[in-house]
Amino acid sequence: MVFESINDAQKAERHPWEMLLVGVLYSSLAVIISLLVFKEHASLVMIFLTVLASVHLMYNVIKLEEKKDLDIKEEKVLMSEHWKALKLFVFLFIGFTLSYSAWYVILPHETSTHLFSSQIATIKEINNPGQVHIGNAVQAKSMLSEIFFNNLKVLVLCAFFAFFYGVGAIFILTWNASVVGAAIGTFVESLGGSVWSAYLAAMLRYFTHGIPEMAAYFMAGLGGGIISFAIIRHDFGSDKFKRIALDSADLLIGAVFLLFLAAVIEVFLTPLLFA
Repeated sequence: MVFESINDAQKAERHPWEMLLVGVLYSSLAVIISLLVFKEHASLVMIFLTVLASVHLMYNVIKLEEKKDLDIKEEKVLMSEHWKALKLFVFLFIGFTLSYSAWYVILPHETSTHLFSSQIATIKEINNPGQVHIGNAVQAKSMLSEIFFNNLKVLVLCAFFAFFYGVGAIFILTWNASVVGAAIGTFVESLGGSVWSAYLAAMLRYFTHGIPEMAAYFMAGLGGGIISFAIIRHDFGSDKFKRIALDSADLLIGAVFLLFLAAVIEVFLTPLLFA
C-alpha cells in the first residue's frame, strides 16, 4: 500500500526526476531484504523485489498512455506526451543502476560478488575479449552489427513481455539495470585509486550509450503494453483500436532507430571518450 501511494502516474510524469529517488529506494530496499532474508538467492530475489515494487507504477503509466491514445488525435502531441513516460522510466532505470552500483562498491568484496553473482556471470558471457581498434572499419562494423542485433533481441523481448504480461518488460529492464550496476562496480574495482572518481568515470562510460539503449527498451515496452491494453479494452477493427495500433507501431519503429543510435555510440564514440 505504501508503494501504491508513491506510484501516481500523472504526478510521476510531471516530476520525472523524482523517479530517480524512487528507483534508488526500491532497489536499495530490495538489496537489504535480499541479504537479510534470502541471502542464498539474493542475486535474483533482489530483482524480484525491485520489480514487485515497480509493477504498480508501470501499470498506471501504460494505462495512462493508452488513454492518451484515445484522447489525443495529433501525432506530434501524442509522441510528446509519450516522451514524458519515457523520461520517467529512464530516471527510474538510472536510479536502479546508481543504487545497484553503489551497493556493489560499498559492500565488502565477498558480499558484493555473492549478491551480484548472476549478473557477474552474465557479464562474463557477453563480454567480447577483443577490443575495437579505432580506424579498423571492418572490425567496427562487425561489432556494430553484433551489438545491434543482440540488443534487438532484448528489445523484442521487452515488447513481447509487455504485450503478453502487461508490465512484464519491467523485469528485463530491472535485470539490465542490475547488470550495468555490476559492470560499473567491477570497472571501479579494476581502476583502483580514488573510488568516487573511478565511480564517476564508470557511470559516464556506461551511461553514454546505456541511456539511449534503455530508452529504446522502454519505448518497446510502452508500445507492447499499450497494444496489450487496447486488445483487452477495444474490439479489433474499431477506429479506436486502429489508432492505438498505429501509435504502438510508431513507438516500436522509433525504438529500433534509437537502439541503432545507441549501438553506434557504443562502438564508435565510447571507445574514443574512454580509451
